[in-house]
Amino acid sequence: MIPVIAGMHPDPSVCRVGDDYYLACSSFEYFPGVPVFHSTDLVEWKQIGNALERPSQLRLTTGTPSSAGVYAPTLRHHDGRFWLIVTNVGAGGNALYTATDPAGPWSDPIPLPGVEGIDPDLAWDADGNCWCTVAGVSQYRINPSTGETFGAPTRLWSGEPGAKAPEAPHLYRIGEHWYLLIAEGGTERGHAVSVARASTPNGPFEPCPANPVLTHRGTGEPVQNTGHADLVQAPDGTWWMVFLGVRPGGGTPGWHVLGRETFLAPVTWVEGWPVVGEIVPGPAPAVSERDEFDAWGLDPSWISVRDRSEKHCTTEERPGWLTLRARGSGMDDPAVVFAGQRQRHLSCVARALVDVADGSGGLAVRLDEEHHYEIEARSGEVRVIARIGPLRAVVASRPVPDGPVVLVVRVEPRTPQDARSGPDTLSFGVEVPEFDELASLDGKYLSTEVAGGFTGRVIGLYAATGTVRFDWFEYQAHG
Repeated sequence: MIPVIAGMHPDPSVCRVGDDYYLACSSFEYFPGVPVFHSTDLVEWKQIGNALERPSQLRLTTGTPSSAGVYAPTLRHHDGRFWLIVTNVGAGGNALYTATDPAGPWSDPIPLPGVEGIDPDLAWDADGNCWCTVAGVSQYRINPSTGETFGAPTRLWSGEPGAKAPEAPHLYRIGEHWYLLIAEGGTERGHAVSVARASTPNGPFEPCPANPVLTHRGTGEPVQNTGHADLVQAPDGTWWMVFLGVRPGGGTPGWHVLGRETFLAPVTWVEGWPVVGEIVPGPAPAVSERDEFDAWGLDPSWISVRDRSEKHCTTEERPGWLTLRARGSGMDDPAVVFAGQRQRHLSCVARALVDVADGSGGLAVRLDEEHHYEIEARSGEVRVIARIGPLRAVVASRPVPDGPVVLVVRVEPRTPQDARSGPDTLSFGVEVPEFDELASLDGKYLSTEVAGGFTGRVIGLYAATGTVRFDWFEYQAHG
């Protein structure tokens, strides 16, 4: 089942303005933060920017761990403006941003020092009060223009008895009721969506007798970990739910490598309760993209680890090339200079032409600092490096002529032959001029089930030492 937004795009939040839909997702330790998408049909989405694209909006340091950073945005349109509320875990807490155009620019943050908790939501009642509901589940009345809170938080309905991790609350006024939609069960295989309703935004809430209204736990569905949902009504009056899910592969326990992705399903209303239908297939996966780095600056789909300064990452120094200037010691280092694209397909090929005349670097597949594979070029040599937890090894190498070289990584799904078969195989090589494979590595070690955390793979370019330049980057998907 193909998602509507593939790759690491979790915690989707959606709103509609006229005939247009806008959606935002979590971005964790990556910069710029909070990708923003546009659609007219909820199926075909195009990224139009990143909400947090300036250092003044988003502070991520080398002390920000992988899978920390920006969590669970809520995107809403109210009183002629777009409102975005997020949590920066470990570096600032909750904050609000506003814009008149969802493509940006977005404002600098309005801090919310009085709001404690993650996954903040925004809702306005008929009297103009703004309610911020957070994981747990508790609720604050706030002034969204100043960040001021009024009074102590109120505890709300927190899901089904015994279910862990009530989170991702979203509050809506629909008809005669206020509905509180939450995720529960943890973000792993037990993930689920439940709902309750009340006559006021503050409760008391009555749970839906059919909870959870969405879960794939204990099923053979190809999409698992379904949860963290948001609702939107189309112009024709129909209702829809966006939510996250994963596509595990391989044997037991099943490994997902792309992170949590955004899926879509229709919603009908039965006796005042939402009933979630079957997943709507996303767009066909075939895609071929090539960035020649001819523009000043990078496309919004490019992300870096924790920050991106023109001093270390620029398309202006050598026109038609991306120049990366090393800081730190390569992919193991939280300060690595890296620019990448989310892996969005289970089968794909990435290629890049690199010039390492006075440095070393190359093409990497990253999950975090302790889980990554890369093919690295340096003067006269190319080598494949694997980092798996505490272990780091050069697994293959070969000499190459001086000058630019094309580096390649191929990702192919595996058909399980036994219960331990991994989800895919990553092959690394060079084109000299034909493809010469140096190493083939098991993909399960670059999965959430092995590494932990909340992110997915990012394939991109990095500098380990000195200055490294890239003439182009190509990404081709096969399924």
